[in-house]
Amino acid sequence: MEKKPLLTVKNLKQHFPIKGGFLGRTVNHVKAVDDISFTIYEGETVSIVGESGCGKSTTGRAILRLDEPTSGEVYFQGENVLTLSNRKMRKLRKEMQIIFQDPYASLNPRQTVKQILEEALAIQKVVRKKERNDRVLDLLEKVGIAAYQADRYPHEFSGGQRQRIGIARALSVDPKLIICDEAVSALDVSIQAQVLNLLKSLQKEFKLTYLFISHDLGVVRHISDRIIVMYLGKIVETGDKHSIFENPQHPYTKALLSAIPVPDPERKKERIILKGDVPSPINPPSGCRFHTRCPFATDLCKTKEPVLTTEDHMKESHQAACHYINDFAGKIPAHN
Repeated sequence: MEKKPLLTVKNLKQHFPIKGGFLGRTVNHVKAVDDISFTIYEGETVSIVGESGCGKSTTGRAILRLDEPTSGEVYFQGENVLTLSNRKMRKLRKEMQIIFQDPYASLNPRQTVKQILEEALAIQKVVRKKERNDRVLDLLEKVGIAAYQADRYPHEFSGGQRQRIGIARALSVDPKLIICDEAVSALDVSIQAQVLNLLKSLQKEFKLTYLFISHDLGVVRHISDRIIVMYLGKIVETGDKHSIFENPQHPYTKALLSAIPVPDPERKKERIILKGDVPSPINPPSGCRFHTRCPFATDLCKTKEPVLTTEDHMKESHQAACHYINDFAGKIPAHN
């Protein structure tokens, strides 16, 4: 059975203005997300990975219109989210939820857990008032929080427990899409595994679709169906999990994979160290944005921007934005 597209992003841009001068006029823009397109199908988990500042979280926020995008189209179940009125957007928000990175800052410290969850139920009118208490206790049970803790405040919980509460809040309004914005990056490794397993079990139970944002490829490998690799506001490679991990084509993807720790002290792993710093998104390099750090860059890379393409040695769903995919077949030597 063919899967239906749930979310389609087309040519999305998010440029933040930089004000300057006595009159506070716009003097430049931070090109956080610069013309990206992708599709997420019902029931799958698509992960966006990349270094800090590549535009991962900004993409998630733009999809939900927490930040209004500069341009582009975002279709959720065939409807363009970016053209909806505030009233229609408020109705749609129950279908699209987010789990934030910081499980403490994202919860109201003046409300109990019960009040936090009931607020979402009241705003979206998911259940009747007399049924809210039972709904809250059921949600807490599903995420592993005891019912007697419902009257406690966020500061009385550990980081892992607070993130479970954040998951319960996102789940409370019966969404179809949940954007997990670095949802486990602030947690200890052992707690990360518990939360990831919880997300996977909830996905099966409630038929959820995830957009999972992370800088940790080890975490992404555990939960993803497909992976999108971003660099400086652009998508440089995309494909299913096995293609990205077993047959990476872009030099940047290869470098990211080499940074994953190996839990075996006897096994030596070739680490790829990229030269230089990530360029500024205010004034990104011409041509391929990665050429300032790529050991294979040529004059062509400096002048012409590569597009996402598929070559003969790649799966049909696997694409990379590099002028020399066939020449290097994804191989990049270690260098200091």
